[in-house]
Amino acid sequence: MNSFRASIAAAASGMQSQAARLRHVSENIANADTPGYRRKSVAFQEIMQGGHATGQVKTGPVTLDQSALPSVFDPAHPMSNELGYYDGSNVDLIVEIADAREAQRSYEANLKLFDQTRQMSRSLLELLRR
Repeated sequence: MNSFRASIAAAASGMQSQAARLRHVSENIANADTPGYRRKSVAFQEIMQGGHATGQVKTGPVTLDQSALPSVFDPAHPMSNELGYYDGSNVDLIVEIADAREAQRSYEANLKLFDQTRQMSRSLLELLRR
């Protein structure tokens, strides 16, 4: 039964981490046109317990993309300088959509693992009941 619990915990931590990643991706997409906005990303870290890997993951600290912000020419914009330029956002919508798709598929894979483990556990209990 301990391996069932470990499998469910690993799948649940994966789903939580991917959900957090998807929240950051959606925030990036929502702020793609916000002047001066820097893309946020999150890395995953493996959870260690007693010096051993548990198979679970957690989200690490949120990092901001430090790539250069594009200069946008719009003299009518309230944030533009005397030359008519302001700093745009460094969010690339194609990258964000690809990240969203990857997070979604990883979430679905973890959900399938969770469901399969639950079904195996239920089948084992049915066998033991006989």
